[in-house]
Amino acid sequence: MEKVRVHIFVSGLVQGVFFRFFTVKKAKELGVFGWVKNLPDGRIEAIFEGEKEKVENLIEWMKKGPPNAQVDGVKIEWQKFEGKFDNFEIKFL
Repeated sequence: MEKVRVHIFVSGLVQGVFFRFFTVKKAKELGVFGWVKNLPDGRIEAIFEGEKEKVENLIEWMKKGPPNAQVDGVKIEWQKFEGKFDNFEIKFL
């Protein structure tokens, strides 16, 4: 199975709606590793690593987000897989 890494930025109403919490929950369900955090400009930033199909599934979820979120944009940067994570967590500034 091909392993991939994605650096993603999500904009819209994505803070104050438990976006990070639900991202961690979904990533753990899928077996994707990395982190997610809020940015000062109101966006969400995340790094995902794992099997390509699972990462793509998580990206699709991010395009909608949790029930109270309103996603306006998703910027995806595919990167070389590094395999440096063994869990998925929320990072804080």
